[in-house]
Amino acid sequence: MASRKSYILVAFFVFLMGTEAVLAANNGNNSNGNGNNDGNGNKGDDNGNGHNGKGNGNANKGDDNRKGNKDKGNGKGNKKGKDDDPHTTDYDVLTPLPSGQERHFCKGKGSPCYFKTLVCPAECPGKKPKKNKKNKGCFVNCGSKCEATCKWRKPNCDGYGSLCYDPRFVGGDGVMFYFHGAKGGNFAIVSDDNLQINAHFIGTRPEGRTRDYTWVQALAVMFDTHALVIAANRVSHWDDNVDALSIRWNGEAIDIPTDGDAEWKTKADERQVLVERTDDTNNVRVKVAGLVELHIKIRPIGKEENKVHNYQLPDDDAFAHLETQFKFTNLSDLVEGVLGKTYRPDYVSPVKRGVPMPMMGGEDKYQTPSLYSPLCKACRFQRPSGFASI
Repeated sequence: MASRKSYILVAFFVFLMGTEAVLAANNGNNSNGNGNNDGNGNKGDDNGNGHNGKGNGNANKGDDNRKGNKDKGNGKGNKKGKDDDPHTTDYDVLTPLPSGQERHFCKGKGSPCYFKTLVCPAECPGKKPKKNKKNKGCFVNCGSKCEATCKWRKPNCDGYGSLCYDPRFVGGDGVMFYFHGAKGGNFAIVSDDNLQINAHFIGTRPEGRTRDYTWVQALAVMFDTHALVIAANRVSHWDDNVDALSIRWNGEAIDIPTDGDAEWKTKADERQVLVERTDDTNNVRVKVAGLVELHIKIRPIGKEENKVHNYQLPDDDAFAHLETQFKFTNLSDLVEGVLGKTYRPDYVSPVKRGVPMPMMGGEDKYQTPSLYSPLCKACRFQRPSGFASI
């Protein structure tokens, strides 16, 4: 009898030791590692990429040279910054509330927002603020977010698809990088089956430097047989109250009104093209239906900025340039371009992490003969036959 009790006690002791080991292992898995709760993701999905614990990029903290870039994983999650959810804008506009708050009836079947009515907040009662100046606009999302929120209608230089400064990009994968191009050069920012966006670079090379300082002075958005150019005029001395904006549609200069709806729009084949002011001067929103939306701000290089960075700019040129944020729709999986390729589903950024200025090469692949040319070594866009260059 005593022998049986001894066996039972030994067995019970072994059981307790095994249980303690399992608990210790589980605790370890819940606190460390890529994707486990306190690892480089949110919910622990084993070295995945992006949100919900899928990304070796601290997805919610915007690290890896992207300080302040919230929700930018280091990989392929979150649809790489694209707004491909067809339900996002699938809504009918209803009669506003007596307060003026706009209402939107979501009608996308399969969306969590299906058959719901989203009302713009009192802070931003309409998608387009009255007089279109200095107020937040209402952004409606009838897709997975199912929300109506207030946002500034200006480019976010830390957001997906941004192109600002001495050209600094944040790609569709959320990774920040620099692409210097060349003074006076033109480069394909995006080149896809039905869309080409080129950028014209201005710049300077101070004595003793081995490369140009560069900024984007103009963008050409090309699709079908059309071309829309948004440019910053050369100005000797900057004045916030003077418009340095220049817009050309198919080679012809167009004026954007400063009063009323403060917009210009046209129908290009089956696509609506819209340019609207988002401030009195030097700020516009551009949209080509079904392809791309751009928020653009024109700004100069100030005296203090010139001094701090030792640009050595001449006194008679403010180097007015564009700060832009792109939002794409329906990009193909084979999209090309300095920025475009970062939206590929299989894209892995080659830039070096952990350095102040991670550099992206590719000038030879993406340089085009002119701002209007869709030709480069890696370009995909082809104009319809018989199209005459502008």
